[in-house]
Amino acid sequence: MDNNNGYIIFSGNANPVLANDICGYLGQPLGNATVKRFSDGEVQIEIDDNVRAKDVFVLQSTSCPVNDNLVELLLLIDAFKRSSAKRITAVIPYFGYARQDKKVAPRVPISAKLVADLLTTAGANRIITMDLHAGQIQGFFNIPVDNLFAAPVLIEYMLKTFGEDLVIVSPDAGGVERARAFAKRLNAGLAIIDKRRSAPNQAKAMAVIGNVEKKRVVILDDMVDTAGTLTEAAKSLMAEGASEVHACCTHAVLSGPAIERINQSQIKSLVVTDTISMTAPKQACDKIITLSIARLFGEAIIRSHTGDSVTSLFI
Repeated sequence: MDNNNGYIIFSGNANPVLANDICGYLGQPLGNATVKRFSDGEVQIEIDDNVRAKDVFVLQSTSCPVNDNLVELLLLIDAFKRSSAKRITAVIPYFGYARQDKKVAPRVPISAKLVADLLTTAGANRIITMDLHAGQIQGFFNIPVDNLFAAPVLIEYMLKTFGEDLVIVSPDAGGVERARAFAKRLNAGLAIIDKRRSAPNQAKAMAVIGNVEKKRVVILDDMVDTAGTLTEAAKSLMAEGASEVHACCTHAVLSGPAIERINQSQIKSLVVTDTISMTAPKQACDKIITLSIARLFGEAIIRSHTGDSVTSLFI
């Protein structure tokens, strides 16, 4: 491939649409790589472009199927390392295993640290990701990590769509800082859901802290997985007198019964970004509105390549 920019973008199979959108924004062709399977399911990688002395960006969300996509990413990085790439940046819009970032019980792994070690050992020189579930995961890496934020895209949509009497709701105590930042930018109120979790993927919203009566509320989270937290929060907010409930998140994991729960809930809309590919089951939900973060990742890639500030994207 004729490339005069000194950098090449490649993609695994996790989110080819986003990869093409990023390349479209940059006016850059997507690199040619063969990512397929042997008959027993092993991943087979072959790089079809010359990457010697090039700045390589490989885009792959570690979304469902998580382990397959993670192994694809690791093998792609190893292939670039063995092909004498000058620098390899793993662009991971959705960083899987991020929810296991500390020991919450005896004899459990810290999976986020293990994944960080795997990526570094494979040969990644830099990580670009978005809205990590826990910010401290950046410290699990011994290489630079750029943690981007979907806030500019989400706030722009919310300013255009939602009027006055808006309240931003954090679905748990851990998300209060994020919700407060959005509320400040939107000149909106703030409320918190007191949530008790009895087991993974099982949540029970207990109480609403803050005034939501006759208000339009937006539940803000970094990800929606089975939508148990989301739908329970919506019930509590409506019970407290909210006029309507919307939800907003960066990563639309939407596994298991999520789509059914959202369709049957009192949530009017769920605004997400395309960090995770919106496959057929997710497309079947009319309440989901998908926003593109291709521009943010495109800018982060070109600034990383040229040495310009990435932080200035969010000032």
